[in-house]
Amino acid sequence: MKAHTLFLAAGLLALAPLSAFAKIERTVEKTFTVQPGGLLKVETQGGDIHVLTSSDATVKVVVREKIKASSDAEADEILQKLSLTIEQQGNGVLAAAAYEKEGSGFHFGSWPPVQVDFTVTVPANYNVELKTSGGDVTVGDLQGKVTARTSGGDITLGKIAGEIHATTSGGNVRLEEGLAEVKLGTSGGDIRVGRAVGPTDLDTSGGNIEIKSVENVLHASTSGGDVSAGIAGALKGDCKLGTSGGRVRVKVDKGVSFDLDASTSGGEVDAAGLTITIERGGSGKSRLAGKVNGGGPLLKLRSSGGDVSVETR
Repeated sequence: MKAHTLFLAAGLLALAPLSAFAKIERTVEKTFTVQPGGLLKVETQGGDIHVLTSSDATVKVVVREKIKASSDAEADEILQKLSLTIEQQGNGVLAAAAYEKEGSGFHFGSWPPVQVDFTVTVPANYNVELKTSGGDVTVGDLQGKVTARTSGGDITLGKIAGEIHATTSGGNVRLEEGLAEVKLGTSGGDIRVGRAVGPTDLDTSGGNIEIKSVENVLHASTSGGDVSAGIAGALKGDCKLGTSGGRVRVKVDKGVSFDLDASTSGGEVDAAGLTITIERGGSGKSRLAGKVNGGGPLLKLRSSGGDVSVETR
């Protein structure tokens, strides 16, 4: 009984400092007049970034500072060490938040003691470069280019007309539609794409990849999940899909011509509904290679731990 009492007391003592603090929020807003085609740069430590679009020729920046403090006076003291920049640079806008670095040593609770979230509204035709060390990144429908990076959150993108380069070290990546080149990567999550018109490169070290419709060259690779893709129309070039720990499933339009090279170390290859001249292996075996409808660009499929299937839709 005494041991349990001691553990409970220690737990209450550990929680006591947390109950003494609350999240005090402060808001900063700025609006700039711009022309379409400019560049928004946002960088924050641990906060979320959300980009919206409007028909106005303005960039509106809303900053929400969430401060771990027990009073307004303490919050003011914490904010003295926060560097917050919101300024216009030509036709672009820079919004950045960084907390003063502390020396090495133990910090109780999360660090830094203030989380800075950005919500920015830009013209529909605008470009964005976004970076956060631990939050989520969300971008709505945009006619410009998107570069996004987060070390610990999800990335969610709407319909994007320009080039897309988006990576996260610990979250999922979702894209509704990409009309130009698409490069998406994550070290620990899933990648899901609705439609990709341009060349598409998808890579994850620990999740599934799903792309419902791709109309160009596709490279998709995962080390720990399944890969599924729908290829719309003729292959525009060689495509490669692979996984080290799951299944590969591809759907193609009936009548499309390509060279198929599919193999697996831990399952079977199935090519239901294809008109194929077999050169190596066969359906139901671990390898199938041949020309589909006379041949064309290469469709290379690889799995080390699951089945591989190609079917018409």
